[in-house]
Amino acid sequence: MSKTTEGEAVQPPAEKIAEGDLKPQTESKVEAGVEDKKPQAAETDRAPKLSAAELKKRKQAEKQARRAQAKGAGPSTSGPPTQQKGPAARDGPKQQKDAKQPAKEGQSRPLPARRRPSQSEVPVLEKAKKEVKKETKQQGLFFGHLYNQPRQHSMVGASKDVHPAVLALGLQYSSYVVCGSTARMVSMLLAFKAVIETYQTPVGTSLARHLTSHHLSPQIDYLRSCRPLSISMGNAIRWLKDIIIKIDPSTPEAQAKRDLLSEIDNFILQRITAADELIAETAAKKIEEGDVILTYASSSIVEKTLLRAHNAGVKFSVIVVDSKPLFEGKRLARDLANHGLKVKYLLITGASHAVRDASKVFLGAHAMMSNGRLYSRVGTALVSMLANDHSLPVIVLCESVKFTERVALDSIVGNEVAPADELLSESERKDLLPLKPFLPKSVTARADEKDKSEGGEEAKDSPEDVLKWIVDSPNLQMLQVLYDVTPAEYINMVITEYGSLPPSSVPVVHRLSTNI
Repeated sequence: MSKTTEGEAVQPPAEKIAEGDLKPQTESKVEAGVEDKKPQAAETDRAPKLSAAELKKRKQAEKQARRAQAKGAGPSTSGPPTQQKGPAARDGPKQQKDAKQPAKEGQSRPLPARRRPSQSEVPVLEKAKKEVKKETKQQGLFFGHLYNQPRQHSMVGASKDVHPAVLALGLQYSSYVVCGSTARMVSMLLAFKAVIETYQTPVGTSLARHLTSHHLSPQIDYLRSCRPLSISMGNAIRWLKDIIIKIDPSTPEAQAKRDLLSEIDNFILQRITAADELIAETAAKKIEEGDVILTYASSSIVEKTLLRAHNAGVKFSVIVVDSKPLFEGKRLARDLANHGLKVKYLLITGASHAVRDASKVFLGAHAMMSNGRLYSRVGTALVSMLANDHSLPVIVLCESVKFTERVALDSIVGNEVAPADELLSESERKDLLPLKPFLPKSVTARADEKDKSEGGEEAKDSPEDVLKWIVDSPNLQMLQVLYDVTPAEYINMVITEYGSLPPSSVPVVHRLSTNI
């Protein structure tokens, strides 16, 4: 009884299974009905020829099997080879051997099983996923994707390669000391001048290769962590990198640094200072006697335009519409009033009344999109739509350095989210403290328990407790977006250093300005 009937599999002992001498089951039928004298010939006849793609897949499978063996993924198999109902990790060695053997015709070769994480890691991963889902839920449904990185408010965690001038500038960004697209870009370029002045090229490399990737990148990353880069800042960074790459490696380091500093000064002079003068001169001619100019928030180029027209002897008045939390229009209204202009200051809630008295609308810009839409401080779209409803001309003053090839259809996909606690000022929080008795007990219970655990007794309510009440409220979320998008049909004219043009000409001017 040395032979077996056809279709039966030989049951080898368990010792051979543990030692790895077990052959794949796909060859058991071949061995069952063939004489022992020709096992090698039979196997050669039945093995199909493999294509190049199948050989490549086999090599990949063998490589994965070797990696799994190197990691120590090889638990003992004490059961018979026919029992394959366990998890994939237990069948790892057997599938690794099957991957090394050629597959039969019409039968797929089993792939090596991926190593699953250990049982101790699974609860940690599930807990992390739950925390991410919970955090996304608290951030809101539509704007949750904008909370990618918390804003940096200190120098903690900054790279050692960040220059002190950049550290100070980043803190000014996050605290709104330096605010406005143009001001942020100019201050960034001036900080980069300080970085370049103190830079020394390491031995064995060149300034063109090392300065951009190893020295400027940490500065840019830190500024981005303090506050997202504006469109004009991104354009200026790309321009500066292009200038650095074009430096001849044979140029001495001192000469190359002087050339870079000179290029930055020329960029600020031509693209900002001279451009603002041309725009202010062109826009001031649009102001006539008796006009009432409506503007929103604060724009440096709008302020220059109004002051130029006033110094030219044109008699007109200004209405400044403003909104929280930055109240940028307060400074603009104060400066204009100090120069002798008649100024009326209103909040955004009175914009519908302000447009009734206005004759023209002058707006600044954070960026002009390629589809002609205006990307500016949140509330600009509301003012533009109200002005269009009252047939008022809406004029946008914008330098070409703020033009971009991007397209914006709404304010949700791309925007900047500021900390929500900035929505309520210190005085507003104090005014909300008397409302505590009317709040649900579940909202104020956590804050009271925390105060008792820290101080031993219930402490006196402070303005910071108002934020705790809002955070602990499950049905209340605070959201503060900084920009909105104004459709091109609500804009009559865009004035740049290249002249007055319609919003549809923005892509042409952008190509013209980038090819200079």
